[in-house]
Amino acid sequence: MQWKDLKARLLAVGQARLTGEPAEQYIARSAAGPGAGGIGAVFFAMGSHRVKLAISPLSSIEIAHRGNGTADLFFEGQCISGHLLEPGFHCPDQAFITVTGSCIFRCRYCSVPRIGGKRKTIEEIMKMVESVRDRVHAISITSGVLSTIEEEEAYVSEVIQHLTPYNLPIGVSIYPTVTTPDRLKDLGVAEVKFNLEAATPELFSQMCPGLDYGLLWQVLDRSVHLFGKNRVFSNVIVGLGETDAELETCIKKLTSLGVIPVLRPLNPVAGLAGTPRPSAERLKKIFAIHERALAAAALEPRLAMTMCTNCAGCDLVPGRDA
Repeated sequence: MQWKDLKARLLAVGQARLTGEPAEQYIARSAAGPGAGGIGAVFFAMGSHRVKLAISPLSSIEIAHRGNGTADLFFEGQCISGHLLEPGFHCPDQAFITVTGSCIFRCRYCSVPRIGGKRKTIEEIMKMVESVRDRVHAISITSGVLSTIEEEEAYVSEVIQHLTPYNLPIGVSIYPTVTTPDRLKDLGVAEVKFNLEAATPELFSQMCPGLDYGLLWQVLDRSVHLFGKNRVFSNVIVGLGETDAELETCIKKLTSLGVIPVLRPLNPVAGLAGTPRPSAERLKKIFAIHERALAAAALEPRLAMTMCTNCAGCDLVPGRDA
């Protein structure tokens, strides 16, 4: 089975039982997005390929840790040998840190408002980076919204100023204001990700009440002018109710601007608990659409230095998951 086919099938399930030897050092925990608040996830790798699966004792997929990161994946009657990747924070090779683990908004697919996490101090964040400095090649920053969008941006900007002396590429994904791209560029940020989340404005208004879809498109366009092609990204969730045609239109609009879409299979939690994940067949169909759109716009996900496209654990990424 080709890696792309295997990964699509694994992502359609999204979870695995973790058995065998103790594996605490290989468990990644998320404080942001739909995966926040779970018991953790693991990155299973075969060579340069990887997939992130949430840990669930009820999953039909089993990952048996044999010790020292060596692991076997049992899936659909097959035993596939590989290894577990040790995360920096949230994902391997990066210090991917959530600044504020709470949010005033109530996006239907997100668990963060229910969890109500705290804001990390600058001192805490710097200690986190120090603890993994010898095994990461980038710093990635995301955040909820503690009080206002403007106040969150100001605090994240202060965090960035304290992280620039590490001389690592910094990627940032926060909900923006009109001037956010300019401010982050001035701070020396290498890459940005502003998330559309939904393929259509109608779905966005249902899923993200109180947020502005049009603003996100404006900010993405401005970001490409500032940061350049292959340095601007946007998450679009697959499985919110959009048609393939609507998703293709969104993908092509993003790539025509110079934005690399991040096509994230729905994790059915919070207000969407019980919603089915997209099938492997649909994920592969969308992957082909995504691949063609990127090629037509001369965009190359392999050049990503930070955040989700560099990690490639949660999504099928053209150029990474051939």
